[in-house]
Amino acid sequence: MSWRDRLPAVRGKILFDEPLGPFTWFRVGGPAEVVFLPQDEDDLARFLAGLDPAVPVTALGVGSNTLVRDGGVEGVVVRLGKGFTNVEPRGATRIFAGAAVLDAVLAREAAKAGIAGLEFYRGVPGSVGGALTMNAGCYGAETKDVLVEAYAVTRAGERITLSNADLGYSYRKSARAAAEPLVFTGALFEGAADEPAAIEARMSEITERREASQPIREKTGGSTFKNPPGHSSWQLVDQAGWRGKPFSVSGKGGGAMFSPLHANFLINTGEATAADLEGLGEAVRADVKAKFGVELDWEIKRIGRAG
Repeated sequence: MSWRDRLPAVRGKILFDEPLGPFTWFRVGGPAEVVFLPQDEDDLARFLAGLDPAVPVTALGVGSNTLVRDGGVEGVVVRLGKGFTNVEPRGATRIFAGAAVLDAVLAREAAKAGIAGLEFYRGVPGSVGGALTMNAGCYGAETKDVLVEAYAVTRAGERITLSNADLGYSYRKSARAAAEPLVFTGALFEGAADEPAAIEARMSEITERREASQPIREKTGGSTFKNPPGHSSWQLVDQAGWRGKPFSVSGKGGGAMFSPLHANFLINTGEATAADLEGLGEAVRADVKAKFGVELDWEIKRIGRAG
């Protein structure tokens, strides 16, 4: 009898050998041994508390910044849904959002409530849980600038509250989230009072900039590499000659490419595998290091086993 035969009882859904490609923006990747879709935080906590401690658990948001390898993911993948989509203003300058709330929705709801400072989330492709995990940000602002506290469930099923300082934020990273398996369930943010119309105008500017400069309608994972100190990743990729150049691990040309519109956006033009996409990223990293002596670090999270 395997661990999959001894799963705790749940009120949500459990899926076996579920392909993960449809859960990600790249639309590639193998299956998860188990996908758990909890109904609410109680369901999640009880499941994790009762799950065999040796079974790995991976939280997957909307998959906007994740590449699932072709061999799939071992253990349980947790995907939060409707029970984690509440958005609620709390006072004149604070707003709560569940971890499954899209960042753009958080920005919009904050604007409606007259809470400024969260406009940058309109340009972040992902959900609140992912933003908490990687200190997501754009256009000069980051999650750490507006977060009051985050709520999570540990691998052992314990519910915890983490302050901004507890998360140990740095550029595109939370030290706490990197050190300990956590499933974020929501967060409290704080901005400043302002007129909704003024906030909406600033968000419209962000939307226009994003649509003009990023391949947002492609199968992509957002920014592929973090910006190295003193450099822009897109410029390094471009100068190395990789913008718009097809790639496949077979060397015959394929569906993996760095976007002609934005050279730091890795895209699946239709036929790529996860191996093609990751292989292209690694080829570019090696080429940039050889040509310019600069190390590019992945911003996209790569999970699972090679095919």
